[in-house]
Amino acid sequence: MSVDLTSPAETRLYRVPDAMRRLGLSRTVLYEPMRAGRLRSVKEGRTRLIPESALREYIALLEREAA
Repeated sequence: MSVDLTSPAETRLYRVPDAMRRLGLSRTVLYEPMRAGRLRSVKEGRTRLIPESALREYIALLEREAA
C-alpha cells in the first residue's frame, strides 16, 4: 500500500504558496520570519520548503507573544 504524499492529510513539507495559504500571510510577510530565524525552512534544490512542524511552532510562538 503506497501513501499519496500530495494528499493534504499526508503533506509534511509545504512550498511557500501553500504555507502562505495555511497561515493567511502574504509572501513578503512569510519571508520575514524565515529571514529572522523565527520560522524554520529547508531548501531542496532551488525550492524553499517549510516543514509542517515549523508551521505549528511558529503559530505557538505567535500565541505566546500575544499572551
